[in-house]
This record gives sequence, C-alpha cells and structure tokens, in this order.
Amino acid sequence: MSFKEMLRVSFKSDDTEEWLDVHFTRPIGLVFALAWMRFSVHPTVVTVVSIFLGIVAGVMFGYPDLGHNIAAVLLMMLSNFGDSTDGQMARLTGKKTLVGRVLDGFSGDICFFVIYCAIAIRLQDQCMPYTDIRWGLGIWALCVIAGIFGHSPQASLADYYRQIHLWFLKGKSGSELDTYRQQRDIYEHLPKEGPWYARLFYKLFYYNYANYCKSQEKRTPEFQRLYHNLLERYGDAENLPSDLRENFLSGSRPLMKYTNLLTFNTRAICLYIACLINQPWIFPLFEIVVLSCLYVHMHKSHETLCKNIFTKYLSPAQ
Repeated sequence: MSFKEMLRVSFKSDDTEEWLDVHFTRPIGLVFALAWMRFSVHPTVVTVVSIFLGIVAGVMFGYPDLGHNIAAVLLMMLSNFGDSTDGQMARLTGKKTLVGRVLDGFSGDICFFVIYCAIAIRLQDQCMPYTDIRWGLGIWALCVIAGIFGHSPQASLADYYRQIHLWFLKGKSGSELDTYRQQRDIYEHLPKEGPWYARLFYKLFYYNYANYCKSQEKRTPEFQRLYHNLLERYGDAENLPSDLRENFLSGSRPLMKYTNLLTFNTRAICLYIACLINQPWIFPLFEIVVLSCLYVHMHKSHETLCKNIFTKYLSPAQ
C-alpha cells in the first residue's frame, strides 16, 4: 500500500477531517505512526508520550520570554502530532480500545489545564493592558471560566457531533458513539476479581466516562429523541432509508467545520500567537467570546436539524 493510500485509510472520513489536518498534521502523524509501528509500539503508549509533551509545553507557556514560548509551541506541535499518530495507528493496525480513545480525548484536557494554570501564574503579578491594575485573582477567574465553561463543553460536544455524523455515514462500526446507559451498565457489572489497582482503575474509568456521555446527552435532547427512535425502528444507521441518511448528512456536513474549529487547531493557533506576542490573556478571552459564540450556533443548528429530521420521518403523522 502506498503512503497516499495509507493516509486515506488513516482518516476518520473526508467530512470530519479539517484542511490543516489533511494537508499538514495527518501526513506528519502518519510518518510517526509508521516509525512507531516498526517497533510494535501500542497506540496508547504514543498517547501517553503526547500527554507528557503537552504538559511540558504547558509549563513553558508560563514563562514570558520568547525562547521558552517558541519551545512551548514546538513541543505543543509535537504533542499534537502524537495525538494524531495514535489514532492513525489504531485505525491502521486495528488496535482500537475504548481506554485508548478516551485517554486520547482526555489528553487535551490535561494539557490545556496546565496551560490555563501557566497563563494565570504568568500574568497574576502583571498589570492589565493599558492600566496600572494587577491581574491578581482576575486572571485565574478568566482562565477558570475559559476552561470549565468554554473549552470543556466545546470540545466534548464537538467530538460528540463528529461521532454522530460518522454514525449516520458509516453505522456503528465506523463510529464511536457511546451512551450513558451502556457505559453505566459496564460499570455496574465490572468483575470483582483481580488486582485491586486494576479494579479501581476500571471503576474510575467507566464511572467518569459514563458521566461524560451523560453530559453530552443532557445537552442534546432533540438528537436523543431522534436517535432512540431510529434505533428502535431500524437498529443501525446502515438500515436507515437512504434519503433520511442523506438529508441528515447534508445538514450535518456544514456543521463539521465548527467541530473542527472547537477542537484543537483554532484554539492552538490563537494560543501560539497570544503567547508569542506576550499577551496570553487574549487566549482565554478568545475562548470565552469567539469560540462560545460558535459553540452556541453549532449546538442550536444541530438540535434544529435533528428536530426537522424527526418531524419529517418519525413524527406520528408520518
């Protein structure tokens, strides 16, 4: 198989891949993936390495000098290549695991948590632009709002919408669309035998992942109604009427650009620029104002799409 063919196989789908990823991140990630695969390294190991690189990058963003910030940008880019590499390896080798996928998503949360803390520490004793007022606890409040009410819900719902799109496009086999009830059931039936640390790990893992799924479901009532009715009537997306599938995909496809904007690349570019010009406060403010507006629009549009599809194909009058 040629490099170009392997690159195509390593994509989730054309609909859900961002231009920058297709032409920059994924090709470099595939080069790393092929190198790791030569040594039979498991994708989860690559995920752990990328987390470590992201944490080191986050710490370096806490320094105001240009040298540390350039190093932070380079390390963050390496971390992102690793984040791409593990997923590509999993798709090429078939070594997909739920733990690996969740850890892959969680890695971004860990890295950005460190980044928010680093920015707050960096600025707390500095003055706000064009004033003699120190940031103090204000920058901590700004970073907390950006992280908890901005980054976290934005990234989780963007990932959820990608998985929904993949479900309609490829069915369950091509999507990682999980439910709270399913994951909670696994949690409640975990084996009681084995080493205590393994049992503790899996209990914590499934408990938190089930609640993560629950938070996604609570924010998407129109999709939940559509999804459960489709499952009850058709079983899987592969059995859906072709016009229903295409109507949903044609409505969902334009929203995929928002899922890309709300995951990594856009916020990373803003972070790089803000820190390199020594104005890191721009980054959390950008998340709170600009990305939150995109999030609201994406969420409203997706819920409207689901409501329209339900009314057209599944309402009692049909």
